Amino acid sequence: MIVLDEQNTRDALPFPALIGTIEDMFARDCVMPLRHHHGVSVPGEANATMLLMPAWVPGEYMGVKILNLFPDNHTRSLPTIFGSYLLSSGKTGEMLAMVDGGELTARRTAATSAFAARYLARADAEEMLMVGTGRLALNLIEAHAVHRPLKRIRIWGRSQQKAEELSAQAASLGFQTEVVTNLASAVHSADIISCATLSSEPLIKGEWLKPGTHIDLVGAFTPAMRESDDEAIRRSRIFVDTREGATKEGGDIAIPLKSGVIDADDILAELKDFATGLHAGRQSADEITLFKSVGAALEDLAGAILAYQTVIGNQIA
Repeated sequence: MIVLDEQNTRDALPFPALIGTIEDMFARDCVMPLRHHHGVSVPGEANATMLLMPAWVPGEYMGVKILNLFPDNHTRSLPTIFGSYLLSSGKTGEMLAMVDGGELTARRTAATSAFAARYLARADAEEMLMVGTGRLALNLIEAHAVHRPLKRIRIWGRSQQKAEELSAQAASLGFQTEVVTNLASAVHSADIISCATLSSEPLIKGEWLKPGTHIDLVGAFTPAMRESDDEAIRRSRIFVDTREGATKEGGDIAIPLKSGVIDADDILAELKDFATGLHAGRQSADEITLFKSVGAALEDLAGAILAYQTVIGNQIA
């Protein structure tokens, strides 16, 4: 069995290949049992979350991710997410690889958003607003830039220092970056808005949105959390990674569904529909599109398979 640490995992998952691999997996018959999603109390701190996410392609590969999310780890200068992915043979059950779960999650999440944006963001999208400064942020910037000609990256975060640090990291990769403090103004000028926060209150307001915007909602991963308000939902054509996950786990969809702001028919497609050609995505330059991601186990499986095959291929070469 091979073991891939954080750097090994990053090197084995270049975004162009990963985006395509995830799209291919959504088109396949991948089995995804209901994930185990457990709240874990941490005395004196915010509750943590333990996720167990199994998936398999019959006769080929199978795997499970164990992921621990501790929101207050920033107070200890530790990552919010720790985890591992165990990849096994779908024919024999032999354990093939242990992949760093935090890096796999960050990269597959960003790649999934970029896959959705290929269908939902305008082809000429040049300005991206990154809302949030955590681990996902730089990955989202890199991934969205694979298929869209991003020329300006604007960054908003609750911490000015973290926003400046993210801006410097993105600039070192060749992006033109700017830290912004006026969120309303930044939202109004953006072509792509990507949110990766732990917010329980809406950050993106519908009244700020210009025609043609694509909204990518990655954070707010529980039914009580949300990054967009009701007006943003009303004005948008809505898409999700999976209907089952987004309607139950992501507050950006679950809350307006429960309150009657939208109904189930307002969710126009899930990613499988793009991958299999059942839905073409964006229909006009002026429409506002909104994509809600809560994560699907097949994304992890796709990334783990790609990482494993990349490393094995390099060893053979």
